[in-house]
Amino acid sequence: MNSSDTTYHVPVLLNESIDGLNIKSDGIYVDVTFGGGGHSREILRRLGPKGRLYGFDQDSDAEGNIPDDERFTFVRSNFRYLKNWMRYYEVEKIDGLLADLGVSSHHFDDETRGFSFRWDSPLDMRMNKRAGVTAADFINKAEEEKIADVLYLYGEIRQARRIASQIVKARSEKPLLTTGDLLKVVQPLMPHNREKKDLARVFQALRIEINHEMDALKEMLLAASEVLAEGGRLSVITYHSLEDRIVKNVMKSGNVEGKIEQDFYGRISSPFRSVNSKVIVPSDQEQQTNPRSRSAKLRVAERV
Repeated sequence: MNSSDTTYHVPVLLNESIDGLNIKSDGIYVDVTFGGGGHSREILRRLGPKGRLYGFDQDSDAEGNIPDDERFTFVRSNFRYLKNWMRYYEVEKIDGLLADLGVSSHHFDDETRGFSFRWDSPLDMRMNKRAGVTAADFINKAEEEKIADVLYLYGEIRQARRIASQIVKARSEKPLLTTGDLLKVVQPLMPHNREKKDLARVFQALRIEINHEMDALKEMLLAASEVLAEGGRLSVITYHSLEDRIVKNVMKSGNVEGKIEQDFYGRISSPFRSVNSKVIVPSDQEQQTNPRSRSAKLRVAERV
């Protein structure tokens, strides 16, 4: 790992997630969450001269971490378009796919992006700075019920409706354009004993909504079931209960709902077989040195 990895993002469950891919020397792999490139560099380290790796990231900041390696191809795109891009590069099947979901430490530490309430910055929260609706656009224009639903579904905020009501009331007097503007509205509503935790959940919920993270995840996982070769591995790190449930369902049943389908003989019909019977979590040491890893769960499945 070079210095840019550690300053941009410390990879979570690095060895465990790459071990899960069971890398073949001449295989074709995809890292759909390139970010700081930590996971990608470890994949490249294990690949032979004929191996290939494609790294997806929609954030232009990630381009500064592209490795100088002819085996690597950077794809500046949302991973929901996985199948389209594999077709573009004339790749019929891949041998493994890695996804480290959530937000990198780089984004939380960037004072200009609005991902954290530590600084007073523009309410942006877009992973792709070139397109889409910002968090400010959403909280200033969305219906009160929509805001409440987002806070409850993606942030598991108990007082979601009360917060949404206050946001709508405040924006009628003055647009909420910065993280500071939003904090002034929601912070007084937070229970003192879990203020920071609930504030983090509010920001998490808005980020998930702005970047359509759940829809993109569903599309990517279903595409992965099509482009993975027989015996190919799917290695996914999650941080949020909702995304973990989606990953678990797809790996178990091949569909987002987790609906088990059986053939005439009662055999379960699923494109995947779980590799690890239990979720893999970071060691105590990793959790101490990398706080972001504390809610991480790794699931690995094999294409059958």
